[in-house]
Amino acid sequence: MAAPRPRAIWTGSISFGLVNAPVRMYAAIGEQTLKFNMIHATDGGRIGYQKLCKLEDAPVPEEEIVKGYQVEEDEFVYLTDEDFESAAVDSYKAITVHDFVPAEQIDPIYFERTYYLGPADKNGEPVYALLAEAMEQSGLVAVATYVFHQRENLGCLRVRDGVLTLEKMFFADEIRPNEGIAPEDAKVDKKQLAMAIELIKNYTGEFEPEKYKDTYREKLLALIEQKRDGKEVKHVAAEPETTAAPDLLAALQASLAGVKKQRDTPAPSRKPAKAERAAAGSGGRKRKSG
Repeated sequence: MAAPRPRAIWTGSISFGLVNAPVRMYAAIGEQTLKFNMIHATDGGRIGYQKLCKLEDAPVPEEEIVKGYQVEEDEFVYLTDEDFESAAVDSYKAITVHDFVPAEQIDPIYFERTYYLGPADKNGEPVYALLAEAMEQSGLVAVATYVFHQRENLGCLRVRDGVLTLEKMFFADEIRPNEGIAPEDAKVDKKQLAMAIELIKNYTGEFEPEKYKDTYREKLLALIEQKRDGKEVKHVAAEPETTAAPDLLAALQASLAGVKKQRDTPAPSRKPAKAERAAAGSGGRKRKSG
């Protein structure tokens, strides 16, 4: 069964020149993260969290909580939702395009998260389709700014399978410098370099995203199912931290031999973990432990 269409999380318009394309924003990513609850081990009760006033050491109701910006050690300026909207009045509902640039000019380090953009209504479909087609044929992406979650964001508009996507980006001053991280005086041996390049060539192929699996999540699901069934769990000791090979050339030669052997051996098919299959078959039903 196909996943339901995601719910729109923002409505506005793409603005470039005097053209406006009304759009809705949808989350493009659904992370498959296992969620755990904090439990009181003695009685199985869930651990809750309270918002406490540090002066009174007492819980505070939601209606008494405001956002404050610290200007001095003991001085805060309180802001309301209207204050945030007022500051963003010019671009609150607009994705404003500033430049169209070649995609390869943008370092992937700037990308943070992807959103889908769809036309807001039937009337917006022609200009949406026009922008998508024009961008696709030009081979360019758009650099834009927009306000979302009470802050201005940098974004990149691109086309993916006919759908406009918005890549949330970091601003330049958010990218930390990398000076002093790479070795400065390390010398590269020519023979080792040739072997390393050959090893890379043996790993070269086409990008197939479906082939990469979250094996840690699968093992954790299998372990959860074992504990659920009351079976004994055999723990495997973590491998010690790896260190650089004392003989780099020998390590490269062994790696080349291994990858060639692996390439010639058919890979076994992977089956989903038992707990994952059970969750899919029961609609995520949980059984309370006794």
